[in-house]
Amino acid sequence: MTHMTAVAEAPDSGTGQAWAALGGDPALLDRVDGGGPAGLLPARLPVMELARSTVAVCSLAAAELAACRTGGAVQRVRVDDGAVATAFLSERHLRIDGRAPTTFAPLSRFWRTADGWVRTHANYPHHRARLLAALGLAADAGADTAAAVLAERRAVEVEETVYAAGGLAVALRTPRQWAAHEQGAAIAARPLLTLDRTEGPAAVAPRRPAPLPASPLLPAAGLRVLDLTRVLAGPVATRTLALLGADVLRIDAPRLPESQDAHNDTGFGKRSVSLDLGDRADRATFDELLAAADVLVTGYRPGSLEAYGLTPEELAVRRPGLVLAQVSAWGRYGPWQERRGFDSLVQVATGIAAAEGDAGAPGALPAQALDHGTGYLLAAGVLRALTGQHHDGGSRLLRLALGQTAHWLCDGLAQAPAASGASQPYDAEKYLATADSALGRLRYALPPVAFAGGPADWSRPPGRLGADEPKWRTTTA
Repeated sequence: MTHMTAVAEAPDSGTGQAWAALGGDPALLDRVDGGGPAGLLPARLPVMELARSTVAVCSLAAAELAACRTGGAVQRVRVDDGAVATAFLSERHLRIDGRAPTTFAPLSRFWRTADGWVRTHANYPHHRARLLAALGLAADAGADTAAAVLAERRAVEVEETVYAAGGLAVALRTPRQWAAHEQGAAIAARPLLTLDRTEGPAAVAPRRPAPLPASPLLPAAGLRVLDLTRVLAGPVATRTLALLGADVLRIDAPRLPESQDAHNDTGFGKRSVSLDLGDRADRATFDELLAAADVLVTGYRPGSLEAYGLTPEELAVRRPGLVLAQVSAWGRYGPWQERRGFDSLVQVATGIAAAEGDAGAPGALPAQALDHGTGYLLAAGVLRALTGQHHDGGSRLLRLALGQTAHWLCDGLAQAPAASGASQPYDAEKYLATADSALGRLRYALPPVAFAGGPADWSRPPGRLGADEPKWRTTTA
């Protein structure tokens, strides 16, 4: 067993900062225990501190909600750096019958331009098609052809041209250039996250806690979560809520199916259905699900779901008492608020890739830490919102952005001091498990969120995308 030591989390530590952003009671920080191998997720920026802190506050929020529902004390939280680092690389550790999943497509990479570098994202077929069309290339063009075209163009010109065509490309910027950019300045002026109370035409009474199973202690048991998210932060959050007992129903549009390999990593504990919100029958089914949901988590580009009446104002009227959690790439402000984005692109725009690079070439963080870290913050925010509802009711609106997490990493966090004494050796296998599924034999990273009496693993492995019935299976909490 990994040795855990009691740690006094200072208010200015990463955990203290994140817990304060979530509105948590600072007195609970002394419930956090830490330990595990040292030197993991090495980087120039404090990546391990970000990873450790986001998992810590998620675990603490889970323990707090469990205490709220049982009437007992907040249990101690265990943060094992080995488990955290392994989970932040969960997509790399995943195996399906021994096969490693596909992660980045050939056209998702850095490219030299006439004046610098640009990074593109083309993992999805529609993004690949838009990228090639914006560059004036044939649909079957390969990397060599694209490289030749990009080498003759300016990075910012490529960025604007590709985004105008609905694709994804971001010019490499230094931290100073990003700070001077209008979007960078907008992000820097805002907090790490926002968690606000919202009300419809009538006040919503406090939730009445339902009894929880004694073992394992599942603070989200009986809660219904609609998951309208895509790679990677949103699915990490809802995977965590599923771990904690929530009935999580993932919904994808038939015209925009998710990668099965991605779902094999983030679909643990969930069920998956296919619904087209533009179809009358499917929309009616979705509205029935929403009417009984406790939480709605969205991860699509801002503006894309509002057309279906999924604004905070309309939802407060349609589903009083709902927790609405929204995650985006760039935030819902500034000139980039409606742009698509992924972790890799946010790293490039915000100066992270420049800071981690060498000899004029861009670099990258050792994990998709913006996605994973934001995912655990998102889950923590949902849990804290549910705790708040037990006290004073109401609807809640939670908002996070990868760009905000990037700003926190670059300008808010400090490298944690090295632990004294002998370091424990790191063996990833210690933090991995296997399970049989409809997809084959899975090897996967165990969840890092842990507290005394809580679950050690998910209740079920992921299944095939869209294969489940669009109905709830639990009673509401």
